[in-house]
Amino acid sequence: MMTKTFIHEIEQLKTECYQNAVDHGWWETERNDGELVALMHSECSEILEGLRHPGPSEHIPEFTAVEEELADVIIRIADFSKARKCRLAEAIIAKMAYNETRTYKHGGKKF
Repeated sequence: MMTKTFIHEIEQLKTECYQNAVDHGWWETERNDGELVALMHSECSEILEGLRHPGPSEHIPEFTAVEEELADVIIRIADFSKARKCRLAEAIIAKMAYNETRTYKHGGKKF
């Protein structure tokens, strides 16, 4: 499914997201994991708001608010995973392979 190219591209994304955060002062001091996870979570809440109130993004109007907030989630994940040296691309590949082995609706889950 995914190859070294995918891993390379995700690594590049992580580097660019992290460097942008550094350049804008967000890593002047060490950040705690709870704060970083809460920021990811807040972006997910903003996706929900974009679904509740559809329309264009205020910052990038050629995209919907949902699209912008989805991008923000990925940017925050990339920043975190670079800072914490997570093997994000490899984990995505492994998890997708595992998910292919799971039963229909994981054995009967409702959601």
